[in-house]
Amino acid sequence: MVKKCVRPRGRPRTFDESEAVLQAMKVFWLKGYDATTIDDLVEGMGVQRPSLYAIFGDKTTLFMRCLEEYVARGACAMQTQLCQPDIRQVISGILKSAVENATREGEHLGCMLASVAPLVDNDVIRDYIAQKGKESSAAVERRFQVGIDAGELPKNFPAAQRARQTLDIAAGLTIRARTGVSRDELLVDAEDASKLIIGLW
Repeated sequence: MVKKCVRPRGRPRTFDESEAVLQAMKVFWLKGYDATTIDDLVEGMGVQRPSLYAIFGDKTTLFMRCLEEYVARGACAMQTQLCQPDIRQVISGILKSAVENATREGEHLGCMLASVAPLVDNDVIRDYIAQKGKESSAAVERRFQVGIDAGELPKNFPAAQRARQTLDIAAGLTIRARTGVSRDELLVDAEDASKLIIGLW
């Protein structure tokens, strides 16, 4: 008796999904959301159009997936800086890390979250950016409070305000990187800004 071969449903994936997301991120990062077409994504990700829709959904859903991946990587870097023992090292590290990430050789210039995502006309994406901004600001504020409690900073140090300013400056540095300002110049400005934030002038 001849047994029938049962074929698995659907077509097997012939690509690495995580790697495909990283490639999509690079396409969005380089061209911006509006200018990126599905054809650009198909070519950049190395997937077929049906697979892109089946696995990642539409363009907006894929962009959100890329943002989540980008934010997850940035959160790890931020946490590393927040764990520095000296508050001066923390703020200097956050700003310098922003510059280094935005000017890394072989990568696209600027910050995807600060330079690309805010231009997308989508309420879900805007809400996501706002929420992540609040979370990052709260994390920096908590680290300032630790510095206040430890006597590194004065009791009247405006932790919430300085936390927001730290992230605003980091975003500004990455936007300047996208315009072609050199890493060396930006690193000097980052160090000066960290002193202003802490109040060391």
